[in-house]
Amino acid sequence: MDVYLIDGTYELFRHFFAVPSAKDAQGQEIGAVRGVLTSVVSMIEKGATHLGVATDHVVESFRNDLYPGYKTSEGVPAELLSQFPILEELLESMGIKVWPEVYFEADDALASAAAKAANDERVGQVLICTPDKDLSQCVAGKRVVQLDRPARYSAR
Repeated sequence: MDVYLIDGTYELFRHFFAVPSAKDAQGQEIGAVRGVLTSVVSMIEKGATHLGVATDHVVESFRNDLYPGYKTSEGVPAELLSQFPILEELLESMGIKVWPEVYFEADDALASAAAKAANDERVGQVLICTPDKDLSQCVAGKRVVQLDRPARYSAR
């Protein structure tokens, strides 16, 4: 089996700024959630069976106390932030493992999951689905790789 580890924060931001706005019956913005779910379903339809998604459920982390000016949610549209819990709940309802990070960051969860999966002899390959270069340090030959998901699994 191959394990796909998805940067849910990146995906939600990417879809928020790339797809048209859409609201549910209560007026809640859900366009980015719809985009991410369409993309994940496309991965499943193309054969992905073991997926995990990490999100920055709370954008701030312990690093904000260590480094002045570290990234915050300041300036992030409320319509985007409000979609994180919706996405997490829907992915979990699909049976996908979700790591909604509050103290650490999505990158930390992805790196931990990659290390754990790489040590599991049942795993053929670990594919870290993010363009975030910080996670390149997890790459190990062909065993743990980074995948340009939009290019490979775009919903067509």
